[in-house]
Amino acid sequence: MAAPVHSHPPHFVDIKREIVASYPGFEERATDAWKRLLRELAKSTELIGKEGSNIVPQINFKDLASADQDFIDLVKRRGCVVIHDVVDRAKATAWQRDLKEYVKVNPVPGFPEEDKQFFQLYWTGPQVKARADPNVLNATKWLNNLYHIQSKEDTAGVDLSTPLAYADRFRIRHPGGFWDNHPPHVDGGAIERWQDKDFRKCYGDILSGEWEKHDPYWLEGRMKARTSLYGRVGQSTIFRTFQGWLALSETAPTEGTLKVFPDVILSNAYTILRPFFRPKAGEVDGDPLDASNWEFDISSPEFPGIYARDSGFVGPRPNPISHPHMKLEKTMVSVPKVYPGDMVFWHCDVVHSVEQEHTGKEDSCVMYIPAVPSTPQNAAYIERQKESFLGGIPPPDYPREEGEANYKGVGLVDDITSPIGRLAMGLSVTVA
Repeated sequence: MAAPVHSHPPHFVDIKREIVASYPGFEERATDAWKRLLRELAKSTELIGKEGSNIVPQINFKDLASADQDFIDLVKRRGCVVIHDVVDRAKATAWQRDLKEYVKVNPVPGFPEEDKQFFQLYWTGPQVKARADPNVLNATKWLNNLYHIQSKEDTAGVDLSTPLAYADRFRIRHPGGFWDNHPPHVDGGAIERWQDKDFRKCYGDILSGEWEKHDPYWLEGRMKARTSLYGRVGQSTIFRTFQGWLALSETAPTEGTLKVFPDVILSNAYTILRPFFRPKAGEVDGDPLDASNWEFDISSPEFPGIYARDSGFVGPRPNPISHPHMKLEKTMVSVPKVYPGDMVFWHCDVVHSVEQEHTGKEDSCVMYIPAVPSTPQNAAYIERQKESFLGGIPPPDYPREEGEANYKGVGLVDDITSPIGRLAMGLSVTVA
């Protein structure tokens, strides 16, 4: 029952003590909140296990503008959505064909080395065109606007209706094989969620014992949050409201697709409170998951699901031992079947993974394209990214490599023809 120990640095215990000291009556309030949370989590995991992929909201791109409040509330609770027909199917299929040609004729970096399927490439023609596609950017604009601003003073320079384009990679996954390098995890900061005081504010209601009031779409808390305190390579420094990808092939459950834990409020509450509780030692009465068999404890520097890597930390990475109440074996559900031109998005806090097996008969191909709002920090990143694009080298968040400047089929500024696309890439200052 006890989670394995991962030898976190001693100062991690000070993070717990600082949090406890910051919230009056923390132990009592957190313990009561933990009990309520476990009861609600039991109900939610039962529903998720029963519904499976059907629990993931779906909508057609043409219907986004007229989506009713019930659907919007559902997307916000689940923290994920499939948007069908964002890009014309023939165009998306052609992009897949062009990507395959690109990796065939150029000396591209990727892994696994013996049969490359995940590519460290950012500026292929299809990627540049897809990020600038008006429908793609308008889909991300809709998602950005699920967030809300309470104080204009704290969000000067923020425009949720001006989407930006963040350069990421793509995969062309072949049938068969076994992928185990994307287990359940959350991106965008690890121990920083607790250590950084501004990041911590995003979860203030949880830490104050009122997780029911937690709002994952409160924007102010995200603006100053430092998601990288240790300078780990590959840690995203841009704020993505939703991570996402554009399908360039048909991909159904069991065919190497995305899996999500579709309850962002409860997963956040459980993730944030979990380091303050441990299973009671020795004999337990009845269900070992019952709250009565867990106790408050801040004597250890352990933060379950946080792992040291590259002089920094990754995670949270929940697993059935460290986070048993999430019942991940049955609650990590695959997203529904998608077709070329469909997009899948998941909230920046959503626990997600990639299916270990691909049992289909065709390649599963996606381009990673998140939803990125215009904020001062994001706009500054886009300026640096623009220079990387013009130079054909990897974007700022990624490892320094030779780049694609001399590759056949690399994307060009002239490939970005729409005003909204040029603005998103920092190539113009207005959409006019």
